[in-house]
Amino acid sequence: MERTFTLTVNGTVRTITADPARSLLHVLREEFGLTGTKYACGEGRCGACNVLMDGRLGRACVTPISMAEGKAVVTIEGLSDGDTLHPVQEAFLEEHAVQCGYCTSGMIMAAAALLQRNAAPSEAEIAAGMNGNICRCNGYPKIAQAVRRAAETMKE
Repeated sequence: MERTFTLTVNGTVRTITADPARSLLHVLREEFGLTGTKYACGEGRCGACNVLMDGRLGRACVTPISMAEGKAVVTIEGLSDGDTLHPVQEAFLEEHAVQCGYCTSGMIMAAAALLQRNAAPSEAEIAAGMNGNICRCNGYPKIAQAVRRAAETMKE
């Protein structure tokens, strides 16, 4: 039985009528046209579907829309400020921390969440904070460098 849900997505209040079990990922992509959040494993294991919900990292593929009701959801599209990229987005570009690009939005969201919690993470904290995000191209060294660069930029 469908219900109506209200959530804030990238600063805009959105209302949707959907099955309560429908995934947040499918709502974002199919109903709201926000395709930066990717579907990959479908089990919440790879991180391609990462979004921020009330400032905390969440896996949109395993989050039912009912659990997102009333929350502030930020996707990769909402991380930037208009034409100004978020420091993590900028660092990923500057460090060439993308290869095929499929994992990139999830990696960026995980890095943003990490730096929100810890502005100056150690190497071990970066590794732990990014754990759970899978890059099939094995771009991990450049991704870690991008996180370090973003942390430095955000300090300034």
